[in-house]
Amino acid sequence: MTDRHRSRPPVRAIPSALAALTVLAVLTGLAGCDDGSGKAAPAGGGPSVIAPGGPGEAAETLSAEEAGKAGDRSRGEPNAADFAYVSMMIEHHRQALVMTGLADEHAGSGKVQRLADRIAAAQRPEITAMRNWLKRNGGEEGADGHGAHEGHGGHDGHGGARMPGMATEAQLEELRAARGEDFDRLFLKLMIAHHRGAVTMAEDVAAEGRDVQVQEMAADVAVQQTAEINRMRAML
Repeated sequence: MTDRHRSRPPVRAIPSALAALTVLAVLTGLAGCDDGSGKAAPAGGGPSVIAPGGPGEAAETLSAEEAGKAGDRSRGEPNAADFAYVSMMIEHHRQALVMTGLADEHAGSGKVQRLADRIAAAQRPEITAMRNWLKRNGGEEGADGHGAHEGHGGHDGHGGARMPGMATEAQLEELRAARGEDFDRLFLKLMIAHHRGAVTMAEDVAAEGRDVQVQEMAADVAVQQTAEINRMRAML
């Protein structure tokens, strides 16, 4: 079997600027070549990379070393969107663990019980990873990652709107009181909405965040929870 037919590992999402540089590096070939504008490729003996310019600006031909530095700059320091996502997703996951914890005694279906176990097993280590990220980057758990704490029912500490998909206290009380098939239906309904909210949050930070690790965590959440949404819909 040739190399071109071998399976390749999945590629993780990377910041758009760095992605553009990577794609264009492949398209320009292995050796320095003309960028199509009549400008010579930079000297240095390595492959050249065409870096797209801003709106109304011409593309720029960079050496491999210059492109690497540009990629590093595109990653930058974590911004407010990164801190807010990580902090709020910790709270989001914590509510999911409350909901899954009820399935041990309340679920009527073994499928629902096993689903709850899988969700809990996935989200506990994700909480740990996100807490470690906040600690490394000087943030704290809360609405914005800088010390404001979440209110009840998913409202932020400043009276803002609930995080997407968070169950209300009334819904959680209803779930705690439910048993058997009633619990299963309500659990699936609430968890589908909960997962949809997590996917929305992941999409938002993918567009607004800058930190590579946060982008990877958000991508994992989006892929995993989208698959679980489809599974839960089939169980209703």
